[in-house]
Amino acid sequence: MLPLIFTQVVNAQSTQSITNPTSVVSIFLSLLLVVGIIFALAYLMRRFNVGNMGSGQMKVVASMVAGTKEKIMVIQVGDEQHLVGVTSHNISHLSKLEKHLDTPVANGQQGSGDAFKQKLVAAMAGKLNPSIKEDKNDA
Repeated sequence: MLPLIFTQVVNAQSTQSITNPTSVVSIFLSLLLVVGIIFALAYLMRRFNVGNMGSGQMKVVASMVAGTKEKIMVIQVGDEQHLVGVTSHNISHLSKLEKHLDTPVANGQQGSGDAFKQKLVAAMAGKLNPSIKEDKNDA
């Protein structure tokens, strides 16, 4: 008899907590927060090209905005460099470059995105391993 009464009390309390309007709102807001975090992380990954880690055989050497949704890019595939036009619907091969452009890492110049990426990696490495920061200051 006692277990039957106990289960009825537990069931009544759980039913009240689910139908309580404040708990429903709390659950809904928690769900919205989780979905918002997922979208924010997806935006950041897309913005900083986190998912574009390839084998290193192909890389963008230079890029220039030609319009609102158009770019002109120089890509390096192996030892060859190609000039391509990129739009929202099409990628066109414009020409093969006879004279290679210097890669940003090779000549010490980095784009603003690459510079930010390097600074972020260095800052995170310094936080995770403080001896890295001390070694750079000693040099």
